[in-house]
Amino acid sequence: MNKKIKKILLLFLVVFVLTGCATALKDKKKNQIVYYENDSVKIQLNENILCQPEDKGVIDKYNEYKDQIDISKLPKCKNMSLSDSNYEGIWENVFVKPLAWLIIKINGLVGNYGLAIIILGLLLRLVLAPFTQKTAMQSENMKEMQPELEKINKKYEGKKDQESVQKKSMETMQLYKKYGVNPFSSCLFAFIQIPLLIAFYEAANRVPVIFEGNLFGLVLGTTPLKAITSGHYEYALIVILIVVTTIISQRLNKTASTPQSGGLNPNVMMNIMVVMIAIMSINFSVALSLYWIASTVFTIGQNLLAKYLKKRKAEKANN
Repeated sequence: MNKKIKKILLLFLVVFVLTGCATALKDKKKNQIVYYENDSVKIQLNENILCQPEDKGVIDKYNEYKDQIDISKLPKCKNMSLSDSNYEGIWENVFVKPLAWLIIKINGLVGNYGLAIIILGLLLRLVLAPFTQKTAMQSENMKEMQPELEKINKKYEGKKDQESVQKKSMETMQLYKKYGVNPFSSCLFAFIQIPLLIAFYEAANRVPVIFEGNLFGLVLGTTPLKAITSGHYEYALIVILIVVTTIISQRLNKTASTPQSGGLNPNVMMNIMVVMIAIMSINFSVALSLYWIASTVFTIGQNLLAKYLKKRKAEKANN
């Protein structure tokens, strides 16, 4: 992808996201972020929530800061419509509110906000499947061309002169063309996926009925770090599921090192990625973690399907 286009897309994304983000509720006297805490949960409260909380403890906590936010003026979450808004912005109206509204409506059918997040995550990935399936198939093509790619890498091993570098690059790109591989094919999906991930995070923080909800006793609005440090070690299961599904997904996509990867060993890159995700997931809300896990499980299924289709195609070609 052209560098100029990348910069424009990144700038667009930053401006888009910054037009309506969650604002933490702060105690002006203590200059501290306000949390709601009980025996099983610790949740950061936000000032620009989109609808009324339902949990009595959360309501009482918000009422302590009535001069900053009057929750009685907000619509009930179950009655929230896409036209309601107490905090306008492109980001909020295009991504956050529609996602929150869909989660609320799916909850009305299944009776659990955690399950609603999982279902919506899978539905969104199904809608995006035409983009991601192509990427999955290209990953399989990449594996098929690995022996030839390794030959090119070996051929120019240790050669750093400009002519050798150019020849290696040209031969590599010809190989990509032969196998129908576009090394930048995943950029478009990443551009779509990142706003969705952030929007799920925003919806979980700004819609009280979502962050008050739970799945199997795990409160959606808290994070494993907050829960574990309070003695609720069962929340470690969320981090474990994220790490395990990420490892499986990474291994299914494992390829040889390429010029685009800077020649780094893919095993090293995979291990670094897993460690980074494990560290980040400790601070993911349970709601965001459920979306991440559902999305990754869908990716695993899609990669397995791509492997099966590739195998069937090879079998037909040999017959």
